Amino acid sequence: MKKTYFLFLALLCISALSSCVILSPKKYKALLAGKDSLYNAYNEGAAKISSLEDELKRLRKDTADLHEQMFDLQKRFGEMDANYAKLRSNSSTEISKLSDDLKKREARLKEVEEILRKRDAATNQLKEKLQQALLGFTKSGLTVEIKNGKVYVSLTDKLLFPSGSIIIDEKGRQALAQLAKVLKEQPEINIAVEGHTDSQKITNLGQIKDNWDLSVLRATSVVRFLTENEKVESVRMTATGKGEFQPLGPNTSAEGRSRNRRIEIVLSPKLDELYDLIKQ
Repeated sequence: MKKTYFLFLALLCISALSSCVILSPKKYKALLAGKDSLYNAYNEGAAKISSLEDELKRLRKDTADLHEQMFDLQKRFGEMDANYAKLRSNSSTEISKLSDDLKKREARLKEVEEILRKRDAATNQLKEKLQQALLGFTKSGLTVEIKNGKVYVSLTDKLLFPSGSIIIDEKGRQALAQLAKVLKEQPEINIAVEGHTDSQKITNLGQIKDNWDLSVLRATSVVRFLTENEKVESVRMTATGKGEFQPLGPNTSAEGRSRNRRIEIVLSPKLDELYDLIKQ
C-alpha cells in the first residue's frame, strides 16, 4: 500500500512537472501577453508614482510659500491695525474738536439771527412811529418805507424848500420837528441825510454852482436844523449829496423831476453787537 501510494505521488509530481515545463503555444503566448501587460502596468504605476511625488514636492513648496505669505500678511495686518487704532484715536480727537467748533458756530449764528430779528423788529416799530408822527405831512409828499433793513423817510423839495433855495421853510420845519421827536427817542439809530436833485442845470443861484452843490447844501441845512434847533446828537448824523444820479423817475417829465428833487433821511439801527460777533 505504501509503495503504491508513493508511486502514485511520484506520478502526480512527474505529471505536474511535465505540465509546468511543457506548454502549448497558445498558453505560452497567453503567458507572454500577461507578462507584457503586467510590465506595462508596472511602468505606468511607476510613472504615476513619480508624477505624484513631483506633485507632492510642488504642493509642499506651495505650502511653504503660503505659510511665508501668511506670516507676511499677518505682520502687515498687525501694522495696519496699529495704524488704524492710532488714526481712530486722532480722528476721534479731530471729530470732537470739529464738533465743538460747530457748536460754537451754531451758537454764534443763533446770536446773529437774534440780533437781526431784534433789528427788524426795531425797524418796523420805528417805521410805525414815524408814520404816526408824520401822518399830517403825507399829502405834502412825505413817505416812510423800509428798504434793505433801513427806514427811508423821503421828503420832496416842495415840502422843505422854496424853489432853488437851501433855506427850510415853515412847513418843512414842522415836519422835521416831528421827525426829531421820534429820533431823540431812538438813540440807537444812525441818521444819514441825503440830498437829491433832478437833472436840469442850475441858473442864477449865486454861490450854488450845480446840482452837486444844491444837493449837499440842502442835506447840510436839514442836518443843521435837526442838531442845532432840535438837539439831535450830531455824532449820529451824516450829510451827503447825491446830485441827480439816483433818480426815482425819468427827468423827461415834470412829475418825474418833482419826485427826484427830494431829501431822504435814512435811519439804520446800530449793529455794533453784530459787528463784534463777526469780528470774533
